Amino acid sequence: MPTIVPDDSRFQIELSNAGSKLVVADFTASWCGPCRRIAPVFEELSRRYPAAVFLKIDVDQCPETANSQGISSMPTFMFYRNKIKVGQISGADSAALEAKIKELIGGEGDEAAESGVQGHVDLVSFISKSACECLNDADDHPFVNSLTSGAGYLESDCDEQLIMSYGFNQAVKLHSLKISAPEDNGPKTLKLFINQPRTLDFDQADSSEPVQVLELKPEELTGEKPVLLRYVKFQNVLNLQIFVKDNQTGAETTRINQLAIIGSVLTTTNMSDFKRVAGKKGESH
Repeated sequence: MPTIVPDDSRFQIELSNAGSKLVVADFTASWCGPCRRIAPVFEELSRRYPAAVFLKIDVDQCPETANSQGISSMPTFMFYRNKIKVGQISGADSAALEAKIKELIGGEGDEAAESGVQGHVDLVSFISKSACECLNDADDHPFVNSLTSGAGYLESDCDEQLIMSYGFNQAVKLHSLKISAPEDNGPKTLKLFINQPRTLDFDQADSSEPVQVLELKPEELTGEKPVLLRYVKFQNVLNLQIFVKDNQTGAETTRINQLAIIGSVLTTTNMSDFKRVAGKKGESH
């Protein structure tokens, strides 16, 4: 069942308590007809997706929260992770609401998985698809297939090499990768680059010095065990480029079922989260 947020002071507490879990916040009003119609759907989704936290906020009881979040119509559904907004839907569209939950949670219902790495999450919801690019992906097996599970797979086109460029919608820290791929034509040598002004071409990727080189073994392609990165080298990342140089057996093409990027968001202090405890505005202490 959704958690009722009774007043403005409770909203930030609930976001903090959720940690790295996806938060689905329903901004509603008792006098709103569409809000009443979609309320049973919201409750059902909270049961079907227990990996997420569902909050219900009455804008009349929490006016400061509604104003700070830019709510102008009801119902509006806001999505947060690590106290940071990652999505928004306006209107009582149940299909769009569930689709957005599936997209951001990275799975289906009870099967939705956490990253499995303590203190870090799958950063798929922080990837900006408009800022992503892939060189040499096949038209019928494109790059987007590798971002989530169960969406087909990515395969190279002309030869075994790929360049995958990921753009994030805010700065992140990268901890590891989880790669699901076949043992025969799964990727082997990966060269990782960060914060490049543009997507490298294959000659540049081959000749440039990467932040890290990974030599993957077949047993690292199950998608279960994280492949660790040099965490200290990936502390402020706005984009990541991965050059797949070859695959496990020298097969003609390389296939990747899913490549999950595990890490955390660089958080900044939001002064609106703090309450004044003494004096009046403008007074010194």
